[in-house]
Amino acid sequence: MWQRLVEAEINPNSTLNQALNCLLIETPGGRVLVETGIGERMDEHHREQRGVMGSPILPALRAAGFDPETVDLVALSHLHFDHAGGLLTEDGGQAFPRARIVAQADEWRFALGTNPRLIASYEQPDLRLVEPWGRGGSAQGDEEVLPGVSVVRTGGHSGGHQAVVVRGKERTVGFFGDLCMRPWSANPRWVPSFDDFPLTSVEVKASLFRQAAEEGWTVVLSHEPRQPVGRFIADRDRFRFEPTL
Repeated sequence: MWQRLVEAEINPNSTLNQALNCLLIETPGGRVLVETGIGERMDEHHREQRGVMGSPILPALRAAGFDPETVDLVALSHLHFDHAGGLLTEDGGQAFPRARIVAQADEWRFALGTNPRLIASYEQPDLRLVEPWGRGGSAQGDEEVLPGVSVVRTGGHSGGHQAVVVRGKERTVGFFGDLCMRPWSANPRWVPSFDDFPLTSVEVKASLFRQAAEEGWTVVLSHEPRQPVGRFIADRDRFRFEPTL
């Protein structure tokens, strides 16, 4: 079942290419960046080992015409290295000096803990550099962080994982982080082996994805490299992802 979904994109070294999709949201209350990617601090050995390519978040923002210092809030689905790595500049400074950093308080606790199963997914030395100024903006469960922009605590993929929901005048956009990284993730029963709490993932996905399908949300996938924007279509007690862009 798995092979037929991915066999066309398997690399010679048996890996899959994953995009690092970040969203920039303009609101009357401020500018919000969702996710920061891997960033600029990963050493060459790990970049080669993990096949890192492309432009980090800071030059990518500047190339698109946005000054990182104009970002008011950075919302992170979780603190894994490929989502929170861009919080620091190459020399260890604040990449977004004016911004509130919003991750779940529980996610900080898991990220800086001692469980060896969890440590491998976090860059703890870098997170400890971020902690003094980043942890203070933590969310405690569901919260509207700016008018129309909310975080929804989900757990599942990580202990303090959250979704980001943007409600505009004409549509609602849902970014579900690594609860929905690729099109196959739209099936609530399908979870990656590296979900820390897979039963929670299944339960939360079923409820949250049903709401997105019934209300016609635009859905953005976190790691889909080709067509990451679409919507959920109900299929009995499951859902499928239909690209729209």
